[in-house]
Amino acid sequence: MLKGIDQRLSADLVHALMLMGHGDDLVVCDVNHPAATIAAETTFGRLIDMPGCDIPSATEAILSLMPLDTFVGEPVTRMLMVDDPDGQAPVFSKMQAVVDRMEGRKVGMTALERFAFYEAAKRSFCIVRTSDSGPYGCFILRKGVIDLPPLK
Repeated sequence: MLKGIDQRLSADLVHALMLMGHGDDLVVCDVNHPAATIAAETTFGRLIDMPGCDIPSATEAILSLMPLDTFVGEPVTRMLMVDDPDGQAPVFSKMQAVVDRMEGRKVGMTALERFAFYEAAKRSFCIVRTSDSGPYGCFILRKGVIDLPPLK
């Protein structure tokens, strides 16, 4: 363990977060998502698991280290409900509350159709699978920048 790092974050996940740059995407998903298949096509190339976490708590831990992009209007993308594009799964409002609280601002969120979401996920940096049973617990988080002081 290290000081100040949420204990839900594994060494693999912290490593992936450190490798990511501004504008890179991270997918956080439920156990129903084809995560291992899609993860093989990402930049990181392998799945990262967060066992014992639901989507909101995993996202809270991730956002304790990773800022969301402020240069785009909607740095979070979710999956549309199949056969009900206007439908609202309970996880949607829970995630909105988490990202707003962790960022200290209202965060824009957009949605993609299921297969368009899968294609976008393949272009992401990494896939983080939680133990959340869903449904529709699939989100893409776009990494922002941190304005650090100069090195001395």
